[in-house]
Amino acid sequence: MPDAVVIGAGPNGLVAANLLADAGWSVEVLEEQPEPGGAVRHDRGVHPDYVNDLFSSFYPLAVASPVLAALRLQDHGLRWSHAPHVLAHPLTDGRCAVLDRGVDTTAASLDAFAPGDGDAWRRLYELWERLGGDLMDALFAPFPPVRAGVRLLARLRGAGGLRVARTMLLPVRRMGEEEFRGEGGRLLLAGNALHADLAPESAGSGGFGWLMSMLGQSHGFPVPVGGSGALTAALTRRLHSRGGVLRCGERVDQVVVHDGRAVGVRTAGGALVPARRAVLADVSAPDLYGRLVDPAELPDQLLADLRRFQWDFATFKVDWALDGPVPWRTEGPVGAGTVHLADGFDELTRFTAQIAMRQVPDRPFTVFGQMTTADATRSPLGTESAWAYTHVPREITGDAGEEGLTGAWGPREQEIMADRMERQVERFAPGFRGRVRARRILAPGTLQSLDRNLDTGAVNGGTTAVHQQLVFRPVPGTGRPETPVAGLFLASAGAHPGGGVHGAPGANAARAALRRRLPPGLSLAQRALAARDRTGRRAPSDR
Repeated sequence: MPDAVVIGAGPNGLVAANLLADAGWSVEVLEEQPEPGGAVRHDRGVHPDYVNDLFSSFYPLAVASPVLAALRLQDHGLRWSHAPHVLAHPLTDGRCAVLDRGVDTTAASLDAFAPGDGDAWRRLYELWERLGGDLMDALFAPFPPVRAGVRLLARLRGAGGLRVARTMLLPVRRMGEEEFRGEGGRLLLAGNALHADLAPESAGSGGFGWLMSMLGQSHGFPVPVGGSGALTAALTRRLHSRGGVLRCGERVDQVVVHDGRAVGVRTAGGALVPARRAVLADVSAPDLYGRLVDPAELPDQLLADLRRFQWDFATFKVDWALDGPVPWRTEGPVGAGTVHLADGFDELTRFTAQIAMRQVPDRPFTVFGQMTTADATRSPLGTESAWAYTHVPREITGDAGEEGLTGAWGPREQEIMADRMERQVERFAPGFRGRVRARRILAPGTLQSLDRNLDTGAVNGGTTAVHQQLVFRPVPGTGRPETPVAGLFLASAGAHPGGGVHGAPGANAARAALRRRLPPGLSLAQRALAARDRTGRRAPSDR
């Protein structure tokens, strides 16, 4: 009988399992899919000569995460690679804002929009240099972050106190207007805010855009050499080296609860897997509380709050194998690993307004990845492995375009939407479609079928908006990995601090489990589970 069962082998589940194994616990990880990784996987499904990441690709939060740094994944084969530039945001008039790990290069690109905006960017980066380390420690610590929070507050007072706090809470549109005269700096902030589901007019979008932009400035947007799955492989090798067990193709259908305490899980095949000390769930909050745990074991208030849970936007993604580099209209995006495609700030607002009205956007803001530019191992010399994603409403009532998309996302609608995204790329890279050797479409339902946590293609485990963060994540009064069921811990992006590949929810869940006092012996239910697991027959107490 393992000390802990971890449901899900995404990055958070694997981080949790590693930390428990480090503490001497025996750990068994059960993963529904045929391979581990969750949303950190790659394949050659577009073309055999091209590596394409299925979901996430660039990992600034991973390289900045103290959680992952402590695991020393470089000792288990992980290597990082960077594109020449971090990010570019071109406009159809030929101008382009460029984010580069060299602050002078970034500043120069913004000065081309408005003299003096380069110095404004340097001031934002100086603020990051003062606050960034303590901010990351506080962000990734269990909530409330007492020690890291005290340090951060001391730094914050020295950096401007309430004025800085006000700036971080601003909508990114207002923050950009206050900090920059031209559009370049505003676009960098707003495009990065839209890596989550934060519209330019949303409270707190300024702080999130600043955070992602400064991570890019200080750490870049690196990629694992060989494909995103290399990060998963390193986590898996590390777990195996410490005796952890990983079983794929094992869907968990129930968390078994006895006397208010999680004592194991039941798989789809009917197997009962007991857990001596804890069950950690790297699953979405609605899945944990709405499917895996019997509602009778949960407080009525939690179930009521869960009905108000808000997912983030749905996602539509296209992967390409290109037989040559992207023919960008201007030089700025040529060396950028990530490219944001929207022709100005107002087009970003227009895009999010259409989503708010439940319309499929007609000019979708597109995050475009040039993977061979970032890592030369991804495709043959002179070619490009590329992808792009955009967001669409979870529930669709109309199409802002002319093709009448309904959100059913059958084969015809998928092709129409993929063509729409390619036309958006063509606005900034005329001739792009002529470089396409092969493409793959991942509609919202397809993403969910490949990773149950990506409900309708939602990639952040729930909205990033301020009303579902900190003590409000996943529902009011939580903010920590503990659940109403003793010995059961939420270890996914549904818990604080939320989405992104940084491992903090898994680490926080593991630490909470390690702090929990171990009961004096096996419960009757655990003994029954162990007996059934050994014999395959129902034990008397399991009838």
